[in-house]
Amino acid sequence: MYLKVGIIGLGMLGNAVALHLLDSGIEVNVFNRTSDKTNEVKEKGANVFQTPKEVAQKSELVIIVVKDAKAVEEISFNEGGIIEGKHENLIVADMSTINPTESKKIAQKFLEKSIQKLDIPVMGGPNVAITGDLVMMGSGNKDAFEKCTLIFEKIANKVFYLGDSGVAHSVKLAMNLQITMLALSLSEGITLVKSSNVDPKIFLEILNSTYFKTGMSEKKAFKMIDGKYDATFTLANLKKDISTMTRTAKELGIKLPMIEKAEEVYEDAIRKGLADLDYTGIIEYIKKINE
Repeated sequence: MYLKVGIIGLGMLGNAVALHLLDSGIEVNVFNRTSDKTNEVKEKGANVFQTPKEVAQKSELVIIVVKDAKAVEEISFNEGGIIEGKHENLIVADMSTINPTESKKIAQKFLEKSIQKLDIPVMGGPNVAITGDLVMMGSGNKDAFEKCTLIFEKIANKVFYLGDSGVAHSVKLAMNLQITMLALSLSEGITLVKSSNVDPKIFLEILNSTYFKTGMSEKKAFKMIDGKYDATFTLANLKKDISTMTRTAKELGIKLPMIEKAEEVYEDAIRKGLADLDYTGIIEYIKKINE
């Protein structure tokens, strides 16, 4: 039997996860600060509530999908927050991308209220969340994690349990670091060959015939050439994650020089008005600085 699931945060990812769970016959309770974002899931049968507290009261597993650690804290611990809806069977799982140190602190605050909090960041956007084909990285209390396995396996086609609280967020940041570098390298490669009077699609065909091909080079890169940036994950959101990477590196006492450079590039791209493009729209920034 499936747990009753609450979802707090109905941005592109949270909405897609909710729709997929509803299509799978699972009871879903939702809250979003902007209420009109609940309309689609409400039409599909979700129960819409006015506070995170009410979602927690009606759910056994509450999944948080919000912008950053500050937002996680607000919906968890402020008036009308998740902890006010505490009951014996409640488990909280955070799908947001946040700093692992912040994640541990939040988990401890939940534990002080006798609530287990898990980390469940995912790879893959709303286009794969809608079919349950995300890749999930999990950490936190193992017994609590195992109680939620049936739901997690509905959300993702691969689920990795990684250990103690915070670990999954470290791996998620490392994954988004790869995305950042791939988007930049494709942007610069396309710009280089195009400036050499070579059809960039030929460049991609050659690249994709080698060991160095990626899912991004096989799919999104052709859209980058055509200037199509349907946002599944915005440039602004990736910049937020890049800043989390650089802050985490400082906390760990390590140097990650390339992601520090990437942070400067993405900051400048946002200043140039590209924030709402898909993250692969960073190629437009490379174009702008070469005009």
